Amino acid sequence: MEQKIKAYDNVLELIGNTPIIKLNAITNSLQGNFYAKVEAFNPGHSTKDRIALHIIEQAERSGILKPGDTIIETTSGNTGFSIAMVSIVKGYDCVLAVSSKSSKDKIDMLRSMGAKVYVCPAHVSADDPRSYYQVARRMHEEIKGSVYINQYFNELNIDAHYNTTGPEIWKQTGGAITHLIACSGTGGTISGTARYLKEQAKKNGTKIKVIGVDAYGSVLKKYHETGEFDSKEIYPYRIEGLGKNLIPTATDFDVIDKFIKVTDEESAHTAREVSKTEGLFVGYTSGAVMQAVKQLSAEGEFDKNSNVIMIFPDHGSRYMSKIYSDEWMREQGFFDSKNIEEEQKIEYIK
Repeated sequence: MEQKIKAYDNVLELIGNTPIIKLNAITNSLQGNFYAKVEAFNPGHSTKDRIALHIIEQAERSGILKPGDTIIETTSGNTGFSIAMVSIVKGYDCVLAVSSKSSKDKIDMLRSMGAKVYVCPAHVSADDPRSYYQVARRMHEEIKGSVYINQYFNELNIDAHYNTTGPEIWKQTGGAITHLIACSGTGGTISGTARYLKEQAKKNGTKIKVIGVDAYGSVLKKYHETGEFDSKEIYPYRIEGLGKNLIPTATDFDVIDKFIKVTDEESAHTAREVSKTEGLFVGYTSGAVMQAVKQLSAEGEFDKNSNVIMIFPDHGSRYMSKIYSDEWMREQGFFDSKNIEEEQKIEYIK
C-alpha cells in the first residue's frame, strides 16, 4: 500500500515555533532559572524570518506587492537573508542595502541567495546619502514596481512578534515568565513580544519585567530614560543588529521597563562562552543578551523564583570572520590578560 509522504510545501512553513532551551553551565552561579528562546531554529537561522514573511504577505494581501515586483530593504544582514529567502519562494527580485559593519559571512550569504547587495558605510549619519537608509530609499525611487519594507519604521515589524513570538513564549512558559531580556535594534522583536506578554500577564494578575539590551554608541537607552535624542551618544561600535543612531518607530518604548548597555568586547567573549558551555552556537547579539543577564544578576535583578527568558536572535555561523575568528578578536584588542586566547586545538598529522 502506497504511503502518503508527509512534507512541508516549502521552507517558509518552518518559520516560528522555535524552542526554549534551559541554560545550565553558564548560569550556575546566578540566582533564578534562565531559558533561551533560540531563534536560530528558524529556517533562515534568525528571528528576522518572522517579520520578512509577515510584512511580505501583508503587502501581498493589500495589493501593494504584485508578481514580478522587487523587494527592497535596509539590513545588518539577518533581515536581508530572510527577505531573500521569502523572495525566492514567492518569485520576487530582492535588493538589499547593507551596513559595512555586517560580517563578510552575512554579505556572502545574501549574494548566495540571489539578492543584489549594496554595501554602505556604517559610520555615517542616517541622513547621509551614502547611509543604507538613504541608498534603499533611492533604489525604491529608481526601480519601478518596487516595495520598500522599511523595517525600522514599519508597525508590521511589531505585529509579527505580537502574533507569533509572544504567544509562543506565553504558551511555552505556561505564563510563568517573570523577565524578558532581548536586544533592541529596530525594536520589533522586543516590542511585539513584550506587548503580547504584558497583556496576558495583566489578564493573569501577574507582572513581567521587560529589559532591552543596548550598545555603547547607541541612543536608545538615553532616549528611553529622558525622551531626548542625544547625538553626542553616537559613536562607532561593532555589534551588529543592536542599538541605533536614530529612533525607530518600530520600537514601543512604553512596553520596555528599562535598558541596559553592554560592551562589544564582553558580548563577543560571552557569545563564545555560551557556545563552549551550553553547546549552542550563537551569534554576537545572543552574546550581548547573555552578557546583559550577567550584569543584571550582579545588580540583584533576579531571585530564586525568577523565570528569565532571553531571546537569542541568530546563529554563530554568521560570525565566523568576526567573533569566532581569533585573528579578528586580536585585531579588535579583545584578547587581554583576562581573556587570553586558547591554544589552537588543531593538530596536523603529516
